Amino acid sequence: MSPAPYRVLLALSVAATGAATSHAIAQSAVDRLESEIIVTAPRTEGPLQVVTDPGMPRQPLPAHDGADYLKTIPGFSVIRKGGTDGDPLFRGMAGSRINVLSEEAMLLGGCGARMDPPTAYVFPQNYDRIRVLKGPQSVLWGAGGSAATVLFERDPYEHSTDASKLDVSALMGSWGRRDLAVDGLYGSELGYVRVQGSDARSDDYADGRGDDVHGEYHRWNAQVMLGWTPGENTLVELSGARSDGEAAYADRLMDGVRFDREAVTLRVRQRDITDWFTLLDAHVAYGYVDHVMDNYNLRDFVPTMMMPGRTVSNPDRETLAAHVAATLEVTDELTAVVGVDGHDDAHSVRSSMNQLMTAYQDLPRVDDARFEQRGLFGEFTWQPAPGRSLAWGMRADHWRVEDKRQMVRQGMMTMVPNSTAGARDTDWLTSGFVRYEHGLGRRPNTEDAEVILFSGLGYAERVADYWERFGNDKQSLDTNSAFLTDPERTTQLDVGAIRRTARTRLSASLFASHVDDYVLIDTRVMSKPMGTVVTRSVDARTWGGELEYAWRVTDALLLESSLAYTQGRNRTDGHALAQMPPLEGRVSLAYTHEQFSVGGLVRLVAKQDRVDIGRGNIIGQDVGGSDDFVILSLNGSYRLSRQISVSAGVDNLLDANYAEHLSRAGSDVAGYVRTDRVYEPGRTLWLKLDMRL
Repeated sequence: MSPAPYRVLLALSVAATGAATSHAIAQSAVDRLESEIIVTAPRTEGPLQVVTDPGMPRQPLPAHDGADYLKTIPGFSVIRKGGTDGDPLFRGMAGSRINVLSEEAMLLGGCGARMDPPTAYVFPQNYDRIRVLKGPQSVLWGAGGSAATVLFERDPYEHSTDASKLDVSALMGSWGRRDLAVDGLYGSELGYVRVQGSDARSDDYADGRGDDVHGEYHRWNAQVMLGWTPGENTLVELSGARSDGEAAYADRLMDGVRFDREAVTLRVRQRDITDWFTLLDAHVAYGYVDHVMDNYNLRDFVPTMMMPGRTVSNPDRETLAAHVAATLEVTDELTAVVGVDGHDDAHSVRSSMNQLMTAYQDLPRVDDARFEQRGLFGEFTWQPAPGRSLAWGMRADHWRVEDKRQMVRQGMMTMVPNSTAGARDTDWLTSGFVRYEHGLGRRPNTEDAEVILFSGLGYAERVADYWERFGNDKQSLDTNSAFLTDPERTTQLDVGAIRRTARTRLSASLFASHVDDYVLIDTRVMSKPMGTVVTRSVDARTWGGELEYAWRVTDALLLESSLAYTQGRNRTDGHALAQMPPLEGRVSLAYTHEQFSVGGLVRLVAKQDRVDIGRGNIIGQDVGGSDDFVILSLNGSYRLSRQISVSAGVDNLLDANYAEHLSRAGSDVAGYVRTDRVYEPGRTLWLKLDMRL
């Protein structure tokens, strides 16, 4: 593709030099005149922070899980495996380099092959807000998170005599897509009851060529929250959640037929304890994931050399986590948040190679891994003058990991004794950051822009996670176990600016990262048996950034655009760093008039030829270069009343046949065309009804 579209997009983005955006704390015409449908990306809320409302209609239409919502944010990509449960990456970083938390409790999946990443258990419309923190620029949300922290949050309950509401949304779309979500709240001065639930399902979809993709799914969830407010500043909340479902995958030999998750959380929050002790927030969370995958329920059974019989695998994971944080107003200028956190999780698995002869339900579960973490953290913010702040923080974490496997798989079929059976790995890891923000405030009664400049330096140490050490019996270069993989250490510099006027907004963020002992997943080690996957450490560097621009052309017409780019290098091997997304840009135009809005989105993605085939991360490895593509989508909405609105759209209007660069390779599924990648949906029609009562 000619580079001309990118020149146009870049021109639109940088044309705001004289009239752009500022720190999003201040409201402006751009925020007050929201379009009905979000069509480019959530807006930058502040330095290195993006916030979005998952309840808003959105184009392109996301699936019901967390990953597809994240991919609308510049810098995020999703590795597609089928119709749902894609794996998110931020700036090319995947897995536990992204902390994913639901109401501040860390989410973890159970499948060793990443059928259920943490975002698979997130149902976005059950949350009031999604907040993304870029880079290692906070220490409050647990260990790791060297690339980003994603927080799925609910608004705190406001002590009220009448806080009742009912939100209902229903969606219908191509290929049997049907979603239903309900969120009901009844509250009083004594407390509240909040009930949420969703049901989402779809048949196989068709790509731009009309070929069916093995990707049907059905997921449901339900959650109840009981809150007691004995005083205006006190909250005690007990919540319980349950979810389950099934999902077909086009990239592998098995499908997920159970995603059973149970979660219970007890939270206590006390505000204004003293003049200087302003908040105590504590919670304990329990989670259990029971996942089943097989090769016959959601596809025609075809015997293979690796799976000659009806094969079932049943991993599970039990997690207990706790978090206590105190907010202290040390002086009028200095605020501190200090606390402790920790989590324990145990993983086990049972499997049957012939379900007809030996049912997996009759087999004992075998423990294979245990993780324990204890952390101590402190984060401080000093505001010596309006618009200026200095933030810094540190945390220390003690990790203990145990290898409980007696046998491991070597190559495709052979089982051999585990060289690290019974081994324990303990580490003290540290993380920290410092960030300076300098605001140039708007002068009263003028049209001058308000500007904030920022720079931050962060450092994060991360232990190799379950999927890097244990998943699918990964090996090291020297032994048949990757258990003793070294911790990964990331040092990152972030700089940027946000500038705003009454009608325009510009935000830019750049980063440069150096990673010691970057955990690389390698399928190309020739000294190992065929089918062996090796975990090894290399030194790496990544750099890039994101650019966002919005212009309120008139009170009714809004132009928005974004640009994201990341590049990486494996310095140890002298190659491009694998699994880096290509340059991507978006341009949208929306017209809003009283009760209705119409708009369109153009997504432009460049080709990617900087690859390292056979190497990558715990989710996937590079399968080759990829072509550029342009996708056009249209949407519209109509507000029937203050409580009811209808929105509709068509994604991929021109029915382009394309695959994302980071897509997984297609697998042999009986009755389906095998492809080099899992291709994206073709032309997709959808209709959505929202009621807020």
